[in-house]
Amino acid sequence: MYPDDFLQPRLQARTEQQALRTLRLADGKEDYCSNDYLGIVHDRLIKLPDTLPTGSTGSRLLAGNSAGMEETEALIARFHEAETALLFNSGYDANLGLLSSIATKNDTILYDYLSHASIRDGIRLSLAQSWSFAHNDLNELEEKLRKARGNIFVVTESVFSMDGDTCPLPALVSLCEQYGAHLIIDEAHATGVIGEQGEGLVQACGLQSRIFARIHTFGKACGCHGAVVLGSRRLHAHLVNFARSLIYSTALSPHSVAAIAASYQLFPQMQEGRAHLHTLIQQFQQASLPYTKLVSETPIQGLIIPGNEAARAAASRLQDAGFDVRPILYPTVPAGAERLRIVLHAFNQPESLAKLVEVVGGF
Repeated sequence: MYPDDFLQPRLQARTEQQALRTLRLADGKEDYCSNDYLGIVHDRLIKLPDTLPTGSTGSRLLAGNSAGMEETEALIARFHEAETALLFNSGYDANLGLLSSIATKNDTILYDYLSHASIRDGIRLSLAQSWSFAHNDLNELEEKLRKARGNIFVVTESVFSMDGDTCPLPALVSLCEQYGAHLIIDEAHATGVIGEQGEGLVQACGLQSRIFARIHTFGKACGCHGAVVLGSRRLHAHLVNFARSLIYSTALSPHSVAAIAASYQLFPQMQEGRAHLHTLIQQFQQASLPYTKLVSETPIQGLIIPGNEAARAAASRLQDAGFDVRPILYPTVPAGAERLRIVLHAFNQPESLAKLVEVVGGF
């Protein structure tokens, strides 16, 4: 066995914090944890020919480009009312490529404190100076906008992945315009869910022409894999030339690209599923529970159960009752804000949710 004992102290520290991550299977339990909000995966709604190649054979700039990729990008750009769309292999890759490449050492990136790890990692790889601002706190953001230098970029999410709340988008756009800042919105958890056709928060608010860049990901409501950055033709050219996660990575396979295109043909028509989701959200928000319940009008519902051990124990009781609910532990969320992240789907039924609420109420 290789002598890798040097890894053990950090693993031991995580174990002592009740924070050691492990992989587990759903084991047939009812799904209240995945991001398959509309049930595209659960109901196996995407049907693809068996003849599609499973690999693209190279990066986009070498052998990996295809007519199917460019047609899918054009389809997505039309749907989202953007000049261009550029496919990436994942939302993580999209944020990494965009945020690490757009700013120089003379520029500033400001980001919401609750932004996803992929946003933080992209900023960390950038040469720009960066500051966070308190979650959805436009007063603190304005203080930092006054101090910012160079080209200023403000980054946030339309729907936050752990709390399920939304950013104050119209006010945020106005503030960025006041200070000449370029706004970037990650729509990962809004795609397919928010808007009449699942177009996301930006278009639902009619603000698409006032946003520098948007990121939509496909591993959630779209039920497949990959992501896209929406923006101008100039931004598209910039990313093709400077986004390292695009340039130095094998492109998505034709099979994956076809799945993305199929999802975009499906979810605009899934009004019934979105209406059912809204009913479940209201049912959960109105339930009386013995823990602090986060206010959320999206499928992501949070119950704060402070302490890693307590959150784990609560999730375990729900698992024993047949509900696949996972705990979100420190350090993924701040200490004291550990929680159950209960995710609602178009295929969950009110009777099942009522039973879940009953189990939680008996803790």
